[in-house]
Amino acid sequence: MTTDSSQRTPGILLSNLGTPDSPEVKDVRRYLKQFLSDKRVIKLWKPLWWLILNLIILRTRPARSAQAYSKIWTDEGSPLLVESRRQLALLRKRMPSIPIELGMRYGNPSIQSALEALHQQGVNHFVVLGLYPQFSYTTISSVKDEVLRFIEDRHTFCSFSMICDYHDHDSYIETVSGSIQNYQDKHGRADRLLMSFHGIPKKYAEDGDPYPEQCRKSANLIADRLQLENHEWSFSFQSRLGPTEWLKPYTDETLEAWGKEGVKSIQVVCPGFSVDCLETLEEIAMENSFVFQESGGGHFSYIPCLNSSTPHIEMMIDLIDGKLK
Repeated sequence: MTTDSSQRTPGILLSNLGTPDSPEVKDVRRYLKQFLSDKRVIKLWKPLWWLILNLIILRTRPARSAQAYSKIWTDEGSPLLVESRRQLALLRKRMPSIPIELGMRYGNPSIQSALEALHQQGVNHFVVLGLYPQFSYTTISSVKDEVLRFIEDRHTFCSFSMICDYHDHDSYIETVSGSIQNYQDKHGRADRLLMSFHGIPKKYAEDGDPYPEQCRKSANLIADRLQLENHEWSFSFQSRLGPTEWLKPYTDETLEAWGKEGVKSIQVVCPGFSVDCLETLEEIAMENSFVFQESGGGHFSYIPCLNSSTPHIEMMIDLIDGKLK
């Protein structure tokens, strides 16, 4: 949908994946059901997947996931939501003349509620910033589906534009590289740096999803900015689900191999995650640290996500301004 640019009243939708309302099993089950029911995420024949999801996965996985969430939950709540709200507050402070709302693709606050809040403020052009640096149909296209559903369900006259990716945007590369450099200035430089990205099934990439190539390009640009030699760094993919093959190399297998090599020190960063969450704080900083050290590796350090840091907020504003011109 389009409108005359002179009549546009823009507003910003800041979106991320989402989080359960609590680490309780019932809330985790509800969150997982919404997430794993998304046709963009799971592409199996729908009746078959319904049986697998409802008769197997949702009877076993929520309890395990709830236990994992409980390890990272803070007094303020889910780290992902806490940091996302801080991002929202800082953006509103820096951009006071434009409405900005936060909407998660799964869980609360929802994209639908965020768009409704923007609409109630007179917004008729949504600028959507999905905080996924690398494009994937499983993430950005799913956000787009929700925006279209809002417009179609309400029969409202408005338009939208999306920041679909920023994997090679100079401000993104500079911000991630600067974060890594700042960490190393404080804690020293490890023997190796691993950049771990969230995985997707290999078949999705074979069907045309550009995600793995964008991850590879981001990693290379960051390594170049840090002036790393080839033997000093690598990249991998984490968080695979189910028996099918996902993008390789796998993070846990990479860390196990490095441990067996006797690598004395490593640092792991997750450039595809804009905010620390279960996959970074529990899977990487806890589980995969154990994998590396139990395999014979030495010191393991996790470099936090950009979160609500000032350079990250500046980067977001740069991306948003590019869509408002």
